Amino acid sequence: MDFMMSPFIVPVAGCAVGAVAIVSGIWFEAQQRRNKAEQRMAMIARGVPIAEIEKLLGSGDEEKRVRDPLRSLANARRAGIVLVSLGVGLVLFFAALSVVVHVREVLAGAAAGLIPLAIGIGFFVDYNLQKRELSRFGLEIGAESSGLGSER
Repeated sequence: MDFMMSPFIVPVAGCAVGAVAIVSGIWFEAQQRRNKAEQRMAMIARGVPIAEIEKLLGSGDEEKRVRDPLRSLANARRAGIVLVSLGVGLVLFFAALSVVVHVREVLAGAAAGLIPLAIGIGFFVDYNLQKRELSRFGLEIGAESSGLGSER
């Protein structure tokens, strides 16, 4: 029962929950594929035409569909805006809290805001790189296409 009082129990349990979630997701996906394959085999054994099987179960190429580059661009921009806003908000919150409670050590919490701020800046860099890459293929993205992320 002493292991329950260990200071390492929370981080270890958190990592274990994450690992279990990842493994169960992979297992669930494998089970879905196995079930779909069994359904296909049963339908083939009954003499159902391939076109009918693909119509009912799909062709299996759902994972290989082409993604819309404009949607990817909009997602990168939206994630950048949210993360930078979150980071700035956290820094301002802890700065204001430090002023209110007159405890300088509270400013250490503002460092937590630097993490989403940096990730958000990374998303903006990714957004600009995607924009430049799309412009090489002749698709110009500028200020006039501000409705880019309006499709939801």
